[in-house]
Amino acid sequence: MRGAVLAVGDELLLGDIVNTNAAWLGEQLAAVGVQVVHSAAVGDDVPRLVTALRRALEDADVVVLSGGLGPTVDDLTRDAVALVADAPLQRSAALEEHLRGLFAAYGLPMPEANLRQADVPRGARALDNPAGTAPGLRVEVGDQLVFALPGPPHELRAVAAPVLAELAELSGARLFTRTVHCGMTGESQVAELVEAAVSVPEGVALAYLAGGGVVRVRFTGEQDAVLRRLADAAAAALGDAVWGRDADTLAGVVHGLLGRAGATVAVAESLTGGLLGAALTELPGSSAGFRGGVVAYATELKESLAGVPATVLAEHGAVSPETAAALACGVRERLGATYGVALTGVAGPDEQEGRPVGTVHAAVAGPDGLLEVRSGRLPGDRERVRLLAVARGLDLLRRVLQAE
Repeated sequence: MRGAVLAVGDELLLGDIVNTNAAWLGEQLAAVGVQVVHSAAVGDDVPRLVTALRRALEDADVVVLSGGLGPTVDDLTRDAVALVADAPLQRSAALEEHLRGLFAAYGLPMPEANLRQADVPRGARALDNPAGTAPGLRVEVGDQLVFALPGPPHELRAVAAPVLAELAELSGARLFTRTVHCGMTGESQVAELVEAAVSVPEGVALAYLAGGGVVRVRFTGEQDAVLRRLADAAAAALGDAVWGRDADTLAGVVHGLLGRAGATVAVAESLTGGLLGAALTELPGSSAGFRGGVVAYATELKESLAGVPATVLAEHGAVSPETAAALACGVRERLGATYGVALTGVAGPDEQEGRPVGTVHAAVAGPDGLLEVRSGRLPGDRERVRLLAVARGLDLLRRVLQAE
C-alpha cells in the first residue's frame, strides 16, 4: 500500500513551527506496511490544498493530512477535502452536541466559530479526538482513502491510533524496526563499522539517522527475528559506543544504570545553562538518582558555588579541562552525590578566553578518586553546541557507569 503525507499550514512554510508531524507520520505509516511515496507541506489556501491533495492521490492509495481543522477562517482542510471528494460539507448534529458539551464541561462559552468543526463532507466519518475539539475525518475518494488529522502533535497522535490500526489491517503487511543507538561517534564511522560486520539481506532497509549527538542505526523489514540478529551484529561491531536499543533514551539509560548501582548524580553547568539537569529530570521518578545541579555561568560563581579553586581558574581559565574536572569534583562533594558531571565550554557566537566556538569540556567525578574528562570541539551554532554538549555529558557518565 502506498501512502502520502500532506502537512497543512502557513506556519510550516514560514518556519514558525517545525514540521514534526510529517516525520512521525512517515515512521508510523511505514510500521503498518504503508510505503510513503509522497510528502509535502502546503499553505492555508483552498486552491493550493486541492491541487496538492489531487497530486498526492495520483501517487498514493491513502493520503494523511495534518492541520487545518481548527475553528478559524484559515483552517481550510475540511473545505479542500470536500471539494476533492465532491462531497459538500454538512453540519453534524452529533458533533455539534459534542462540542457544546465539551465547552460546558469546562465552564466556558463556546464561540460560534467552533461549530465549523462540526462540518463534515457528505458520506465522511468523523474521527474522535480525545485530546481536543477538532475531530478528524475519514473520507473515501473513489477507491482511495483520505484521513484528515488535527495539527497539534498530541491531538494528531491521539486521533491517529485507530487510523493506523485500520491501515495495518488493509495493508496486510507488518513492518518491524530494530534500532541501535550510539553516541560520541560520527555517522560515517558508524556506517563503516556496521557495514564491515553486517550483511543486509534483501527485503531489509538499513538507515543511519544522526541528530542531537546520537547516531541511530535502524533496520526495517517484515521479519523481526532477522532484524534482531542484524541489530545484535551491529551493536557488537560498535562496541561501547552503543548506549541503547529501540525506544531507549540516553537519559533513561543513565537513570537505569544509576538505579542498579544505587548511585546518585549532581551536575555543574556553565555553557548549557541548566539543559543537562533538565535532561536528567524529564523522566518520572528521576529524583531517585538526581540530587540537583548548579548553573555557574559567571566565572566567580564556579568558585563560590561549585568549589573550583581560584588557582585553577587563574591558571587555566573557565573553559578548560582542569576547570571541568574541578566543577565535577566540587558539585559531587557539595551536593552529596555519588557522581558529579560538569560541562564548560564556548557555545558562541563569540570565542571566549581565546577558545573557539564549539570548544567543550565534559567531566565526571566519582568514588575513590575516579575522574574522567573529555574535551573536543562540537559543530554548529549556539543551540546545537549546547544540545551536543548535553549529549556528551550524559554519554560520558553512561560510559563511566557501565565500566564500574
